[in-house]
This record gives sequence, C-alpha cells and structure tokens, in this order.
Amino acid sequence: MQFAFEQGPIRPPSEAKSLLIRVTRNCPWNKCAFCHTYRGTKFQLRKVAEVKDDILTAKEMADKIRELSWKMGQGGSVNEHVVNYVYYHDSLYDYSFKNVAAWLYFGGTSVFLQDANTILVKTNDLVEIISFIKEQFPSVDRITSYCRSHTASRKSVEEFVMLREAGLSRIHVGLESGYDPVLEFIQKGVTAQEHIEGGQRIVAGGISLSEYVIPGLGGKRWSQGNAIETARVLNQINPDFIRLRSLQVRRNTELYRLREEGEFIALSDEEVVREIRLFIETLDGIQSTVVSDHILNLLEELEGKLPEDKERLLGIIDRYFALPDEDRLIYRLGRRKGLYRSLDDLSDSRVYDSLKAIVDKYKQKEPGKLDRDLQRIMHTFI
Repeated sequence: MQFAFEQGPIRPPSEAKSLLIRVTRNCPWNKCAFCHTYRGTKFQLRKVAEVKDDILTAKEMADKIRELSWKMGQGGSVNEHVVNYVYYHDSLYDYSFKNVAAWLYFGGTSVFLQDANTILVKTNDLVEIISFIKEQFPSVDRITSYCRSHTASRKSVEEFVMLREAGLSRIHVGLESGYDPVLEFIQKGVTAQEHIEGGQRIVAGGISLSEYVIPGLGGKRWSQGNAIETARVLNQINPDFIRLRSLQVRRNTELYRLREEGEFIALSDEEVVREIRLFIETLDGIQSTVVSDHILNLLEELEGKLPEDKERLLGIIDRYFALPDEDRLIYRLGRRKGLYRSLDDLSDSRVYDSLKAIVDKYKQKEPGKLDRDLQRIMHTFI
C-alpha cells in the first residue's frame, strides 16, 4: 500500500480539526463568477474502492504515528512533541501524514469528505464509505461534507435519513445568496426555490445544516435585495448555522472581469456591514446560530443564537457605526492586520496609538490610499 493518500484543496474553516478524505475531485458546476478554486479542473467521482484504500492508508498512518509516540517516550499520546516532530521533518512525511498527525492531536473525532459536492455521489456508495470510516476509526463521532443546493433538492428526505443513520453529521451548503437576480448574475446554477427545497430536505433528514452567505455579492445594484431575499430564503430553511463570508473579489475570476469592465460595483467595507445589518434584521422565526468566523468579516464578534441574540447582534453593528470616523478607520486597519477581533480591542491604548500613527501618516501623505491598501491586505486572505 502506498504510504500517502489524496487530499483536495479546501475545507470549511470549522473543519480545521477534521481528517480530510477525498471522495470526489473538484466541482461538478465550476461556473460561479466569484470562485477560483477549481478553475481549469475536471470533476471526477472517485471509485468507492479507491476511497476505501485512502481510508486504510490513513488508518495505517495513525497507527505509525502512535508507534512514533511510543518511540519518543510519549506513551502513545499524539501530543505537541509528536506533532512538531512530524511537521518539522518535511523530507520524511508528506502533507497527508501531517494532516493525520494534526487530526490525532485534536482528538481524532471528526472527518470532512472532500471536495465541493460529495453528496452528488450515489447514496448507497456514500453510505458504504461513511460506514467504512466509522469501522476503521471508532473514535469518529462527526462526519461532514459540502453539498450544492441543486443536488440537495434532488435527493429525497429518505436518502438524507440513510446518510444520517450511516454517520453523516453535518452538511455545508454554499447558499451565497437567496436573491434570484444575484444568483443568475454570478452563475450559481441554482434558484432561490431550489435553495429552499434542498435546505428543507437536509433539515428534514435530521442532518445538521450550515449555510454560507456572502454579504456584498450583489454589489451596489442589488445590496438591499440580496440582504432581504437571502434572509427570506433562510427563514424558510431554518438551518443550524448561518455563516457570513464577506465578499472579496479575487483576480482570475469572472466577477473580477465584470468589476473591471464596470458591470459590477463592489461595496465598501462599511457598506457590507450595513447590508449584514439589514440581513440580520430580516431573519425571523428561526433558531439558527449566526457565525462570523472568517478573517474577511469586519466584525468577527457577530455570533449569536436566534431569536434571543438578535438585538445584541444588531447592537454590535450599531456600536461600530456610532464610533467616530477615525476610530472606525483605526478598527478596520487593526482588523485587517490581525490585531483586532472585537470592538472592545479598541481599548488597548498601546495598539490603538500604534495604529493611529499609521492612519495619521496616510492622511498626511495620500488620503484615500489606506482604503486601497486595506483592500490589498484582504486579497491576501483568499
């Protein structure tokens, strides 16, 4: 058996502690105007036997890492000493081996099935793969996957029940927007109604659902509709999680071309936050948890359970806009430099004074250049 296994390019931030098992390659749609991840690639369904071989390889790696722990005098525990040894011996261990080591360090309990739309796999085949993971790794109590709404709307509730009973815990869906003009403009390949139908079927199947939303995706033209209609769609789905991913237009995407040609006018940082406020204000009658767990989001502290935390979330946004203009600019700079995670961080006078000195220098030399530089910093995050 070859001592390496295949892994795809991405996973959700919330799956950072998961073992990555590649069930499909790339994205079957691959036309979204804002996405660059799978450009120039071909979608492929991997054979069940091939995926099982990877799972067995991961199992063999896990056993060898524990053996290494014993040899290092760590008693079989995959602790910081073991992980550091694996990570700093590049010539000995490949990326997949390091992923297994990190996974064991974090408890070895969660698995993410790659790539972009694994639920497209025949249900019986996916049940077989999930069951095999549980068989080889009894410690696993959480298995998750990406899925397109278009695919979910064509799976039956009974199929989702089968996947849940096999061990599938959560599905991540890139809803992006619930506004049909935006969905058509960005070539999402799905309608608002398909978003609703797909999401409702996942929920009815008893699988935890995490829906991803991109504030700013409608640009200036559709900002209000994007906020209100996306909330309306989610009100009908009632997912477990609503995760915010503020838009950053990346080079080498169709959306970048449209922006350069003037067909798309992007929102500013603060316009995106205003859109998020309207979005949260329109969410109603659901028990979802709103999460702002991405570096692109200006206000990372926007996290809370609906409906009880709704007013608190709106209050965070209102508190931001109540700040003086200069303090908002200082906060934006601190956030983009990774120094701020909440508005309370502004109270650190040492960091504040350091950032203020930078802002003052920009004002003296070239007003407006700081905004452009902040955009460049954000671009490095994607």
